Amino acid sequence: MRIEKCWFCSSTIYTGHGIQFVRNDAKIFRFCRSKCHKNFKMKRNPRKVKWTKAYRRLHGKDMTQDSTFEFERKRNRPERYDRNLTENTLKAIKTIDKVRSRREAKHIERRKKGKKAQEMREAVKELEQSISLVKAPSVLKEDPSLTLPKIKVKVSQEQVENQPMEE
Repeated sequence: MRIEKCWFCSSTIYTGHGIQFVRNDAKIFRFCRSKCHKNFKMKRNPRKVKWTKAYRRLHGKDMTQDSTFEFERKRNRPERYDRNLTENTLKAIKTIDKVRSRREAKHIERRKKGKKAQEMREAVKELEQSISLVKAPSVLKEDPSLTLPKIKVKVSQEQVENQPMEE
């Protein structure tokens, strides 16, 4: 059983599933579902469509360089069946899968780390700007430490006099 990759979104295609498109120059394109096939026919670039693997990798949302991707590459060289080799390969696949999932989790945590600090800064700024919505104005009058310091701006009289009001 051969598991193929979708040309557009890079998801897996199992045997008996998906759509296959053969161009005039005998190049084969495999698609996992009609959504990918239609986007291909509309000549959309997978790197610009947000839900594809290509977009996620290009914009740093998925891992791009990892040694575990080496095992996923397609090999067309036939191998002689060896029971021990097959058994070892299946064991290796399980360990590689665990390693990859751990690395992906670490990658996601690293991406979230900066986002949390940014959200905290934005929340503090918003709270400072609209403290009157959280605390009642009467409480703010009683305790001046809750209010923000007033900023005084000097306006020169010459500027005001030289510019007449327009009606």
